[in-house]
Amino acid sequence: MHKVGLFWFNHDLRMDDNATLLRAAAEVDTLICLYCANTANTGLGSRQPAKLSPRRREFLFESLQDLEAQLNRHGQKLVVRIQSPLEAIAQLITVHNVSHIYRSNHVGSYENTIWKILRKRYRMLTFTQCHTHTLFEPSQLPFTVDQLPDSFTKFRRLIEKMNINTVISAPLPAPTSLPKPALVVDLAWQKLWHEHFTRNSDSPTLFRGGASPGRRHLENYFGSRLASSYKETRNGLDGMDYSTKFSPWLANGSLSTRRIVQQLQNYEERAGASDSTYWILFELLWREYFQWYGHKYQQRLFAFSGIGNATPMTSFYPERFKKWCVGSTPFSIINACMKQLNATGYLSNRGRQLVASCFVHELGLDWRHGANYFEQHLVDYDVASNWGNWQYLAGVGADPRGHRHFDLQKQAQIYDPNNDFVQRWAGEQSLQPLDSVDAADWPI
Repeated sequence: MHKVGLFWFNHDLRMDDNATLLRAAAEVDTLICLYCANTANTGLGSRQPAKLSPRRREFLFESLQDLEAQLNRHGQKLVVRIQSPLEAIAQLITVHNVSHIYRSNHVGSYENTIWKILRKRYRMLTFTQCHTHTLFEPSQLPFTVDQLPDSFTKFRRLIEKMNINTVISAPLPAPTSLPKPALVVDLAWQKLWHEHFTRNSDSPTLFRGGASPGRRHLENYFGSRLASSYKETRNGLDGMDYSTKFSPWLANGSLSTRRIVQQLQNYEERAGASDSTYWILFELLWREYFQWYGHKYQQRLFAFSGIGNATPMTSFYPERFKKWCVGSTPFSIINACMKQLNATGYLSNRGRQLVASCFVHELGLDWRHGANYFEQHLVDYDVASNWGNWQYLAGVGADPRGHRHFDLQKQAQIYDPNNDFVQRWAGEQSLQPLDSVDAADWPI
């Protein structure tokens, strides 16, 4: 019997270290490689549209171009549909008599809902999913996913009791060959893409999307000595050398987290282990924690009260929200950070903590709207890391201390003592009071 497979690419835009793709290559005779760029991408847990910024769209476009080039070298093609995955997959199943469907395991509630509908609707088909977005398989964890510790520190201690270097599996090779492509009739997806989505070439480009640029960045980083000073520089607010900058390629799966660990281990063998190299692994473990956190809590990742029953004493003030978005708050460091985010699609980890803390505490806003804004703009948006971190800062997530409230003036003195960052991003040029009217709607 001729087996026709459909591979639904999502946050695994690579051939390297892709267990799901290896399964597909071994099991079917014909393969459709599909990516769906839904024009109705959803935020706030599928409650409202999240229109992705041109910067984020451009990075995704470049990533898909690179994936297509990889597939072409193996005689395959990439089918890109600008429609919902449910509609696209249903059409392809009917037209091409698909017998097997593959995807990488996903945290997102939207993606998982579609997967459940497909499994229920097409019970006669074979469905396969593998974990490609994490360091560990569920079976490698020292606990079941539903018993995930309630804080990162507890998680890390349990993980570090294992010999991580031996427990983490080596990255898998890319398939040496792929099944032939199905004869899917499609217009050139690049043309359709630019008809639907705005391009932005005016602002500075920090990252180029795709597995090939991602691997080059990985090799260049560990080919330098930057990893030996990571701990001292990681809180820098600006510049490419302050932190690893792996996150954009990790987020859409152009880079494998296991590939990064492999390179880190190789670096330690050459240059020696240090506190800095440990901190790179430490940050990867934070990311790992939030992936399993998302799998455990699922829809509660988007709940106002988070994973507990504590309802934040916040609301939604449209004027304050708009000022935060454009960088015209009373806080120059926040303004600089938001202008950087809007221009580049990127914000340092320290910057993200500061703007999130300000959003919740100084502005008194519903944290979910901040998380949704990040979803729209960050080129390294990852559903679990983004929403898990926002819950953490808002005091409704995995922080055992309840919440994180940063002293913005003190933080600016520590991380921008000469005001260089604020000046570069014109944070003082747009200072505005929080409100223009009082509670009774009278002008202030």
